[in-house]
Amino acid sequence: MHAVIATGGKQYIVEEGNIIKVEKLEAKEGEKVKFDQVLMLEKDGEYQIGQPLVENSYVEGRVLRQGKAKKIVVFKYKPKKKYQKKLGHRQSFTEIRIEKISGNK
Repeated sequence: MHAVIATGGKQYIVEEGNIIKVEKLEAKEGEKVKFDQVLMLEKDGEYQIGQPLVENSYVEGRVLRQGKAKKIVVFKYKPKKKYQKKLGHRQSFTEIRIEKISGNK
């Protein structure tokens, strides 16, 4: 069984047992999280596509860890103006293992 969920402004294709990294959620390690925004479900070759969401369906997962991604460098430069600016950024994320996909069929 597969599902497409939306969280943090992004969409993820998931199935039971997958480990995904999503935008940071306010949950502690070991806690369960529930995603209600299910956009599509697939079971045994049958697809349910939501308008915009699939009713009576959800995806449950368990938080494995909270972390930060690798640093990216943002460098701004304007030629002939003696302007340059260097910044770094590390995006926070939550790593989740998908445990259960529940649909209305």
